[in-house]
This record gives sequence, structure tokens and C-alpha cells, in this order.
Amino acid sequence: MFKVSVETTFSAVHRLSLADGTIEPPHSHDWVVRATFARPELDETGMVLDFHHARDVLGAIAGDLHRTDLNSCKGFGAGNPTAENVASHFFRRLYDRGLTAVSAVEVTEAPGCVASYEFAAPIEHAE
Repeated sequence: MFKVSVETTFSAVHRLSLADGTIEPPHSHDWVVRATFARPELDETGMVLDFHHARDVLGAIAGDLHRTDLNSCKGFGAGNPTAENVASHFFRRLYDRGLTAVSAVEVTEAPGCVASYEFAAPIEHAE
């Protein structure tokens, strides 16, 4: 399996609903997003995909979230924009924008705090 990854960053605010029913106060993070793409064979150009195109698409998705309150954005499960839900959001947006070789997305919310989303089977349609 051949794999490549691209990264981008964005800044955004969120507040989480915790398991005990409390709600965190709004706070900001400088999020780091790493998307990994995989193919069993290289394409006719000898690549998994074009780094520049993948980075541009990833950056555009991050740009839509930059300097926002993630709690007011669509696409986060149950309205709780956890790092896990942010990773899933990026995965689905990449897939929807034609980057179907996406295999995983990792999101670093804070140094040492990384969440990821991957889908092992092919997706018919991402929400």
C-alpha cells in the first residue's frame, strides 16, 4: 500500500458537552489536520495523488472553519465538535470533494492530543 499525507492548520473556538452533563467554556485551539491518502497501486504518473491538489483541497476545508465557533458549524455529530468529530468532518469533506483515496485524517487539538478517523471499507457516499 502506498501512502502520502498532507497537513494544514486553522484556528477555531469550540466548547464541548462532557459526559457528566457539564459544558466547557468556549476556548480556542490552533488545530493541525493531517490527511493520509492510500492506494494499492500508483497512478499513471507514479503517484498516489498530487500533493499540491490534496493540500489545496485540505486547506480550503480548513479555511471554511478558520476563526469560527465550531459549535455553530454544520457537520459535527450531535453538535459536539470534539476532535474526533472534526477528524470525521475533514474525512467526509475530502471524500465529497473527489479525494476518494483518503484513508485517514488525524487532528491535533493541542500538543500531545490527537484524534483520528479512518474508514476501512470504500464509502458509497459521505454525508
